[in-house]
Amino acid sequence: MIKPLLATACAVLLLAACDSREPAQTFTFTAIPDQDESRLEQRFGKVAEHLEEALGVPVKYVPVKSYPAAVTAFRNDEVQMAWFGGLSGVQARRLVPGSQAIAQGQEDTAFKSYFIANSSTGLEPGDSLPDAFAEQPSFTFGSKGSTSGRLMPEYYFRERFGAPPQELIDKVGFSGDHSRTLSLVESGAYATGALNYQVWDQALADGDIDTDKVQVIWETPAYPDYHWTVRGDLDQRFGEGFSQRVTEVLLAIDDPELLEAFPRSAFVPADNDDYQAIEDTAESIGLLD
Repeated sequence: MIKPLLATACAVLLLAACDSREPAQTFTFTAIPDQDESRLEQRFGKVAEHLEEALGVPVKYVPVKSYPAAVTAFRNDEVQMAWFGGLSGVQARRLVPGSQAIAQGQEDTAFKSYFIANSSTGLEPGDSLPDAFAEQPSFTFGSKGSTSGRLMPEYYFRERFGAPPQELIDKVGFSGDHSRTLSLVESGAYATGALNYQVWDQALADGDIDTDKVQVIWETPAYPDYHWTVRGDLDQRFGEGFSQRVTEVLLAIDDPELLEAFPRSAFVPADNDDYQAIEDTAESIGLLD
């Protein structure tokens, strides 16, 4: 009778020991909210599922409400990876030494912004911003922390007119995201604006733009933009080589549906040095401390 009782007791202790083991640490990531929330949930929910299956650890996408919130979440270690724009990535890596840009979309090696105008302005497309662009009553950027919706448009506006929009245009706003910029200019709430070229192109392909009301006036030269950045302590937290595994998984994505969610044709390697020009530009116009 004693032996069966001992066996049962040992089994109970063994189960208790198993149950007391800490669950696998969750790998969390976020992304700058450059479009409406439903699109982001669809895009990054798929990414989380793919990463979880490929990496063998729980993976969670953590949405944020603003570009600064994405940088803050990364700085505070609430997430270990983020899909940043060029400027927000630079900001995050300056705050978290050791962080690394690891991958970017093929298209992100040569990104661009569109300057757009409501048809009521009478502005027409050209090889440069027309003089009358700076004479319009209103202009909207996207988010204050956006590379394609603020940093580069402001840089090229200053280059063309010798001053920032705030000094030449009566009403200058920040819509918060590219989709909102398009809606505000199309409706006439703002005469002009600047946005991510992919958001425009996708909306145009989807039939969501009334080109009788709004059109592209000028597109900027190419610059590097969106990319994945990871904290420098991934290997210490998830095991040796984890950072490299994450990089390899992202670069190997070839599922057309997953890539289309971005939209990107592929992911290619990225490095912090790729964004030095972005950092220099941001410093030149006072957007970095």
